[in-house]
Amino acid sequence: MHSGERGSESFGALLRFFRERAGITQEALGTHVQYSKSQVAMVERGERPPRGKLVEIADEVLGAQGALLLLAEKEFRESGLRPWTEDYLAEERQAAALHVYQSHVIPGSLQTEAYARAIYNCHCPALDDEEIERRVAARLARQELFQRKPTPVISYVLEQSTLTRPLGGNAALKQQLGHILGTGRLRHVQIQVMPHDRQAHAGLNGPMILLETPAHRQLAYVEGPSGGYFVSEQPDLGDLFARYGILRAQALNPDESAKLIEEVAEGL
Repeated sequence: MHSGERGSESFGALLRFFRERAGITQEALGTHVQYSKSQVAMVERGERPPRGKLVEIADEVLGAQGALLLLAEKEFRESGLRPWTEDYLAEERQAAALHVYQSHVIPGSLQTEAYARAIYNCHCPALDDEEIERRVAARLARQELFQRKPTPVISYVLEQSTLTRPLGGNAALKQQLGHILGTGRLRHVQIQVMPHDRQAHAGLNGPMILLETPAHRQLAYVEGPSGGYFVSEQPDLGDLFARYGILRAQALNPDESAKLIEEVAEGL
């Protein structure tokens, strides 16, 4: 929904109008949307786009009756991404460390073009061709992460089922598995597989993404069908990092994982 770091003076002015009409200060609105006063001010001046769930929450809290939602859709629709997705991607682009556990599909930052397109072709409600191409391009751009300097520390734990689900067909899956193997050979990337036969599993609550910012602040990100959110407070944040550490211990090591991925690819 947001395009890069571009703000909108039109959206900012409308946000300020509804906020002042409701008699709410920038600081008070920030409390509702988990922004600082200065961040709200920057949105109102058009210096930054509204990230997270600011638009949805502000529209309700300020009694805008959908006006903020409609203008945000018009002003920030170029990327075709949901606001929570763009908010996460801003953190991923600069992360000093990234750790991902995925249970349903190959993580977005590892996806090939054919695999990503197959996922968006499965989208419900259906996307038009132009929207699919925008989303595929945005997804592929995330792989700049692997060449970025300074080099981030990256790890993945993938359920074995993600390696065998033939989204896009066997040829697309085989290409995808080859891409995973190639990425796993990078010195700063470790890829592990959680096999089907484990009798203990620390990730039953679902996928998670853990990040470390350039300032060495830890964050977790959890996404569901209707939205995503950051976890930054204890004890929940510590619990997620502990859970991921146990997952890595329970999964196959990187060499064993690569061998399993090779075997799956050879069978296609």
